Amino acid sequence: MSNTEKRHNDPERARSRRRQVLEAATACFSRSGFHGASMAEISKAAGMSAGHIYNYFDGKDAIIAAFVEENVERVTALLQDLEARGDVLQALLDDVPKSVLEHLDRDTWKLPLEITAEASRNPTIAAVVHDADRRTRAQFRTIFKAGRELHGLSVDDALLEGRMDAIITIFQGLSARAQHNPDIDSAALTASVQVAMKALLFT
Repeated sequence: MSNTEKRHNDPERARSRRRQVLEAATACFSRSGFHGASMAEISKAAGMSAGHIYNYFDGKDAIIAAFVEENVERVTALLQDLEARGDVLQALLDDVPKSVLEHLDRDTWKLPLEITAEASRNPTIAAVVHDADRRTRAQFRTIFKAGRELHGLSVDDALLEGRMDAIITIFQGLSARAQHNPDIDSAALTASVQVAMKALLFT
C-alpha cells in the first residue's frame, strides 16, 4: 500500500494533518493576508512540504473553503445551544454581552474579514460564502420563527427575513467597526446592541 493510500485510509491522521495545515494557514493569512501568504509560507509554518499539503488541500481556495465550513459548524452548534435553552429569543438577548465581546476580539474577526474581502474579488470563494450563508440562515430561520411563535409574535415571511438580516448585520458589522475604531467603548456599545436586539426580537 502506498503512503498516499495509507493517509486516505487513516481518517484520524488526515483530520489531524488538515488541522495542522489550517492552524498554520490561520497564522499566515492573519500576518500576510490571503494573497500575501504563499503555499510555501504555509507549508513552512505547518512543518510539512508543499506537496504534502496538496494531499489535503488543492490550494489556498480550498483552505479558505475549509475555514468557511468550520464556521458553519460553529454556527450550527450555537444555534443548537439556543434551541436547547427553550426560549430562543430570550437566549439570544441574554447572550448579547458575550457575543459583542467575541466579535470585537481581533482573534475572532481578523480571519472572517479576510474571507469577506476575498469573496468580493474571487467568484469561487463568493460561491462558498453564499452557500454557507444560505445554510446557516435556514437553520436560524427555523428556530427564530419558533421563538417568535412562542411569544405570540408575527412570523410574516418578509418580517422574519428583515429581522434576521438586521440581527446578522449587527454582529457581522461589529468586526468592521472594531477595525475602524479600536478604542470603541465596549460597555456602551453592548448596552446599545441590547436595545436594538430587544426591539428586533420582541416586536
